[in-house]
Amino acid sequence: MRIRRLGWAGIEIEHEGATIVIDAIRDVGGAREVVGPLRVDVVPPRAAGRVRAALVTHLHTDHADPGAIADALAPDGVVLRPHPDGGAGPLEAAALAEAEQGLEALAQPVVALAPWERREIGPLTVTALPAVDGFGDPQVGWHVAGGDASLVHCGDTLLHGWWWSIVERLGAPDVALLPVNGAVIALPHRQPASTRPAVMTPEDAVVAARALRSTLVPIHDVGIDAPPRYVPIADPTARAVAAAEAAGVPIHVLGTGEELALDDVRQRVPATR
Repeated sequence: MRIRRLGWAGIEIEHEGATIVIDAIRDVGGAREVVGPLRVDVVPPRAAGRVRAALVTHLHTDHADPGAIADALAPDGVVLRPHPDGGAGPLEAAALAEAEQGLEALAQPVVALAPWERREIGPLTVTALPAVDGFGDPQVGWHVAGGDASLVHCGDTLLHGWWWSIVERLGAPDVALLPVNGAVIALPHRQPASTRPAVMTPEDAVVAARALRSTLVPIHDVGIDAPPRYVPIADPTARAVAAAEAAGVPIHVLGTGEELALDDVRQRVPATR
């Protein structure tokens, strides 16, 4: 299995000729009106037009871009997404409506999965994972397995307590793609604003990677910086490297467009650590 970073939280996964993408975007869509443009390059998947499945962790437009998904998917591809929670109140509508409407317009089927549900995508097995969105909007992580290799991708979740259950149910993944920018977010429709991060910090990501017994690959690091509405921590990748080294957790930093073969990162943190 090989992975290629597409920028921000986007990733392309290839195994035995089948390709899927997770949180692939071209830009942040309507979110730019609140947090400005994406300040990092993103690249399309190499398999654009041939992708078997496009997975989204949640429907904020910096993670769910229907236009990018349409360009990526094969005609017989599928979109996998989290279940809506059925509330559909004004707060959710403000954050999710653009992506919801765009996904509904796609020619390919869109399938909602609850945590621990799985689907076979060619030689790959995809399982939705529990996750916690910083604003309470529906979110999942994704476990992707093919042959002896596996990974988890956790969108922009907060630190939670399901890491050990993931290992118990699915085994320790080779790689954990985890968010690290620890952004504090104050949006006009989410008041009074929280002063706590709405996404994992580098130190949180190291805790999660250690529990997963995985090599940490930081994502959701540098790309949005729009004080006072969106304030990430400074130098999140450098902090992640320092925290990982201090904890003895393997880490591999991928730049946009860079690739990694999971066979090259089969080093895992011992269960007794």
